[in-house]
Order: sequence, then structure tokens, then C-alpha cells
Amino acid sequence: MKIHPIGIILNGATGRMGTNQHLLRSIKAIIDQGGVKMADGGVILPDPILVGRNEARLAELAARSGVPRYTTKLETALADPRNQIYFDATLTGQRPVGVRQAIAAGKHIYCEKPTATTSAEALALARAAVAAGVKHGVVQDKLWLPGLLKLKHLIDTGFFGRILSVRGEFGYWVFTGEHGPLQRPSWNYRKEEHGGIIVDMLCHWRYLIDNLFGPVKAISCLGATHLPERWDETGRRYACTADDSAYATFELQNGVIAHFNSSWCVRVRRDDLLTVQVDGTHGSAVAGLRDCVAQPLAATPRCVWNPDMPSGADYSAGWVAQPDAGVYENAFKVQWELFLRHVVTGEPFPWTLFEGAKGVQLAELGLKSSAERRWIDVPALA
Repeated sequence: MKIHPIGIILNGATGRMGTNQHLLRSIKAIIDQGGVKMADGGVILPDPILVGRNEARLAELAARSGVPRYTTKLETALADPRNQIYFDATLTGQRPVGVRQAIAAGKHIYCEKPTATTSAEALALARAAVAAGVKHGVVQDKLWLPGLLKLKHLIDTGFFGRILSVRGEFGYWVFTGEHGPLQRPSWNYRKEEHGGIIVDMLCHWRYLIDNLFGPVKAISCLGATHLPERWDETGRRYACTADDSAYATFELQNGVIAHFNSSWCVRVRRDDLLTVQVDGTHGSAVAGLRDCVAQPLAATPRCVWNPDMPSGADYSAGWVAQPDAGVYENAFKVQWELFLRHVVTGEPFPWTLFEGAKGVQLAELGLKSSAERRWIDVPALA
């Protein structure tokens, strides 16, 4: 069995996403399982190096994860030919700097979204990667969530007939930090630090809609800052300058209408933190992070509007849970394995930096729509 060791620079390893999703639940999990198996019987074995600004935090994370290599000097990691992949989970505003350095060093690029703060910069990064001849990709994790995989199976097998509409509900209550610890970093609520739920979530909705339902044609978005002040990690009160909620409607090129509510100021009374309902001529389905239920036309009740009497109807009945199709891995880990195969074997990987640029474009147009209070067409990126 041939082993293919591949050095991976994890920049931003000590951040929430870098530590939990990318290091512990993806790269470390891949190492623990013995690597990524290839078709010829070989194995791709990640060899990560942790990069960050705080040496003490890096040392603690290295000890906790069992990853021996770490440094505060990105230049040192980029200069080492042992490292073939550069991964970026730093703050959005810093990301293009690290990615450009890595491209110049000839490293393959994989990074979190948003890939940049503007669509022009995101597109420029993609073009730079192509010009340098390096492979490149962007995280689009929700495509591998079990509930959405089950939903995609229903779409692929024609369950819905003609899809009419999509309704997404995302969010939960993020505590302000006044009376207890906050669950999200304070920069998320500062526009000057590239925070805001429009920038964050519309990148997700772009790849989700494009891959499952069809290309986006136009957008109408309204952003809101429902909570004007919060308390940061040190307990200091600050003014929120970024949107904490977004209400966006998308017209797709195939005529489907999709609407997604995204909020960090909502209390959950639904099946999951994200639910996506799809209604079609032959049936409907509602998918969460792990589960998906469906109701075909033949089982659809004939509802009658009469608010003067209790309906007596159980609207949750008549929905059938979709079965698991095997064991589902962590969505970030699944995409990491695909990218590693892409780098080593050349297997296709369509989730490139160009796809990342589409997400940044939609967020940019969402902000513009909200500011100008109007519908905006979504042109094809050059």
C-alpha cells in the first residue's frame, strides 16, 4: 500500500471553525481513520501544521489534537516544500492576503467562505489560482448534511414533480453577552470587521440554491439590526453596526421562488436550526440538518379554512421520514476528503474559488438590495 503524505497549512487553526470543524472533526479524524483511501489501494495521509498568531494557544491545541507541527510564522510554513495545501480559516478581511501569499508559493488553495469581502477580490483570487496552475476550492459544507442529502435524493428521483417554491428558516438566539457568555464572536456584529448575517449566510444560500434548485436570477433582501448593542468577550458593551437578521427572496432562472429567513435573534420552534421546505406539484418535503420528511400528493390532506372552530387536524401526520442511506460523516470532513483526492489524483472538484466568488457576489448584491430597498438582478460572473 502506497502512502501519499500531504502537508496542510491550517491558517487560523485556533479559531472556532479552524479548531472544531477543520482540525478536530476533519483533518484529525482523517488521520485517525488511517487516511483517505484511493482507488488504486493507496492512502492519502494528511500532515498538518497549525498556524496562528498566539504561540501559547497553538501549543495547547497541538497538545490537545496530537498534531506536533505549529508555527506563528506563515512565511516559514509556505517556504516548506513538505506543505502542499494552504487552508485559510482566518477572518474574512485577512483571507485574501494569506491566499495570495500561498498562490505565490505554489500551494494548492482550500479556504473557508466568504473568500473575500468583495466579489471583485474573490474573482481575482480565483483567476490568480488558475494563472498559477494550482488547484483550488472553497468550503461548501451544507451540501453534505444528511438532511439535505436526503432532500437531494428526492429531487433527483423526481419526487416533487415541478418544484414551485423553497422556504428556508435558519437561526437561533445568540445571547448578547450581558448576562452570560455569547455563542458567537463579537466581530460578527461589527460591519467594520466584515461581520453581518447577510455576508455570512447568503454565501451559504448561494451554493445551496445553485446546486439543489437552480441558478439564482434575482434577489430582494432586507437586512436588520434588531439588537443595537451587545457585550464583547471582555464584557465591554458595544454598538452593533452589522445586520443580525436577513429576509431574502430569490427568483431562480427556472421560475422557482426561494425565500430564506436568517436570524441570530430568533427562538427556535421548528425541527432544527435550519429547515428547508420544498413544495412541488407532486409532493413536499422538509429537511433539517440530519432528517427529512416528505408528503406526496396522494397523502396531502384537504385543508378547510374555518378559524371559528378547532380544526382537530394533526398537521404533522402524513409526513414520512426519509431513511438513512448508510452512515453519514461530518460534512466538512467529507469535502476535505474530496479535495485531498482532487489534489493527489486529479478527481473532479467543482466547488472552486469561482463558486466561492458567486457566494460573495450574492452577499454583495443582498447588501445593495437592502440599502436601496429594491430587486436586483444577479448577472453571471465573467
